[in-house]
Amino acid sequence: MIEIFYKKDGQMMVSQSEADFATIPYDDVIWIDLFSPSGEEKRAVEQFLGTTIQNRAQAEEIEISSRFSETEQAIFANTSFLIPGPEEYNEETVSFILTDNILTTLRECPLRSFTDLQRRLLAFPKMYHSGHIAFLSILEQRIDLDADMVELVSKEINQYNKKVSLGEDISEEFLVDLNQLQDNTMLIRENIVDKQRVISSILKSAKYPKEYHQRLNVLLKDISSLINHTNFSFERLEYLQNTVLGIISLDQNKIMKVFTLVSLMLMPPTLIASFFGMNVRFGWIGTSCWSWIIVLALMAISTLVIFWIFKRRNML
Repeated sequence: MIEIFYKKDGQMMVSQSEADFATIPYDDVIWIDLFSPSGEEKRAVEQFLGTTIQNRAQAEEIEISSRFSETEQAIFANTSFLIPGPEEYNEETVSFILTDNILTTLRECPLRSFTDLQRRLLAFPKMYHSGHIAFLSILEQRIDLDADMVELVSKEINQYNKKVSLGEDISEEFLVDLNQLQDNTMLIRENIVDKQRVISSILKSAKYPKEYHQRLNVLLKDISSLINHTNFSFERLEYLQNTVLGIISLDQNKIMKVFTLVSLMLMPPTLIASFFGMNVRFGWIGTSCWSWIIVLALMAISTLVIFWIFKRRNML
């Protein structure tokens, strides 16, 4: 699918056919959005722009340290957009190509940042007179969404913290959810750092207009604050995880303590019962009913002595 946003008589127009390149003036085009494009659509865009468009495999194979590149005709920037799910987040690679004043984007799934930009282009055409502004708008919207995800993670951490503080049952599922939240936080941070590198590279480019550098610097400041927030969230998760593991360890120690006490309390009675249960006749114990009473009394006294020793030493 292809969508071409261009200006005509002060209004923003949209075309969904690559054949319209023959009638649309080059200088009037603001944004070309390629959403899972066909080979014909890509070739038409390449011919119109006079440059090659990277395919999905090439964009994903680029190293993180080389997310940005430029030629004499265009600037190429590749970054990942996070798509939040019910349990985990998915990454979608998006390619940006800036040629003159035209922005070209290549993506494989619907993204909220792009949908919002399309609506604003049609509602406020005077605000978007070049593809550079469209590019900045996508980044600003995306960073706002990243900030929402960071805030959502922070709220989830607070919920888990309250469960631990209230002494709710901590099961294996609780630890799995906590670990998944930790992975999501790391993924958000990596995604934000990736955008920081791309924006820093654009600031160093001589092709990008200097009039937009101030907005890019503001984005960098926002990203820095988000990175600090994610670092703090990750530290809270580590502290919470250590607390949960400590509580589990204490519960296990209590169980082992009870088992040890019961075992020690039963050892003397067991010894006494074993002694008097031998097939040997004792002269001081006859056949009267007092014999088994004496044995039971010795067993009870030995148990109470062990209990008293543990109690006196504060081992209970």
